Amino acid sequence: MNQLHLFLPCAAGVEDFLAAEVARVTGIEATQRSRGGVSLQGAWRDALQLNLHSRLAQRVLVRLWHGPYRSEQDIQDAASQVAWEIWFTPRQTIKVELTAQHSPLKSLNFAALKVKDAVCDRFRDKRGERPSVDTARPDVRLFAHLTKDTLTLYIDTTGEPLFKRGWREDKGDAPLKETLAAAMIVATGWDALAREAPTLADIPPLVDPCCGSGTIPIEAAQMALNIAPGGQRRFAFEKLLPFQSHVWQALREQARATERPWPAGQAPIVFGSDVAFRMVDFAQRNAARARVAQAIEFRGGDALQRQPPSARAGILLLNPPYGERIAAAGVAGRNAADRARTFTVGREQARDDDGHTADAFFERLAAHWKTHYAGWSAWLLTPDLKLPGRMRFKESRRVPLWNGPIECRLFRFDLTARAPRAEPREA
Repeated sequence: MNQLHLFLPCAAGVEDFLAAEVARVTGIEATQRSRGGVSLQGAWRDALQLNLHSRLAQRVLVRLWHGPYRSEQDIQDAASQVAWEIWFTPRQTIKVELTAQHSPLKSLNFAALKVKDAVCDRFRDKRGERPSVDTARPDVRLFAHLTKDTLTLYIDTTGEPLFKRGWREDKGDAPLKETLAAAMIVATGWDALAREAPTLADIPPLVDPCCGSGTIPIEAAQMALNIAPGGQRRFAFEKLLPFQSHVWQALREQARATERPWPAGQAPIVFGSDVAFRMVDFAQRNAARARVAQAIEFRGGDALQRQPPSARAGILLLNPPYGERIAAAGVAGRNAADRARTFTVGREQARDDDGHTADAFFERLAAHWKTHYAGWSAWLLTPDLKLPGRMRFKESRRVPLWNGPIECRLFRFDLTARAPRAEPREA
């Protein structure tokens, strides 16, 4: 188990960030970066470490077979050659998941069935019994990926995707995945500043004025305190035969030992607000479960009225809701159910309850930032490539990121004070 080929899938656009994270966690350089994932040669212990510490990967997969195929029978023959019996027993349930890019096969379901048949037949021949299939809560997940002419077979060490950290029980509509929130933070460089800061007080503030249920602030606070993202959940590798509980326990204890304790009297370093006070309550409860409540200040309020939390310049980072609905504004102190502003993207005249358009909100937000946040950098995730122009901003950086199927850009704006108006000349 010391020479494993590991593959970590991730959202498109995150590959370089993930490769850097892998090197930091394991000390191993990635052997390949492909669209949507990173590969490396590592040991079983590295797979456990990556599950525990990766904030950017979706899973940690072990590659067990890779080669050419032409038909469904080739797929079954390949799966029959894998020594599945060294990974799990026939008493455990399995599920086969298959993905494909440009595969010539007519039925992917039939191809997945061939993998399942090969696994079950091999166990029957080797152990005298077959594993059962459980598509809802399997003990073991097997993955097959087809390209135009190659097949790759994996066994999953993760189980539920890694974005399920275990602390978010309260959430709103269309919540941001923790892995994407982490990628946004890493793209700003704030995570590196937090790691390198001598004390927590030296970390520049990070503000999310549209925080929803708190995903971005909580991810940032855990980064600052060096809290392992996988420390509060279970993993699929705990049911695989190579698993040794004492090794896993030692890794978890090591992670706990490297956390940064919160000093008495230390002011919060991360700040979040939302027009919906119900979401602020959700965020506070989530932060408590994530063990970072002291590091974050949450409050209800309008993004257009959010003042800088300190005299020190920092980072504004937000993911305003978009897609079919956008509810990024509001008025502080009023009930969110009455005041949430809803826009329909793609309709030129879409307006909120007060007749404001989405463009009007972002124009006012830009003016608010120029007035009150001079010296800060603002980062905004959006699928609208023309938004900077409508905000009268010129981005200093744009980072391609995918939010599920939505292609987005994370724009950076370096904020400067608004130029004073010229006094009218006397006649």
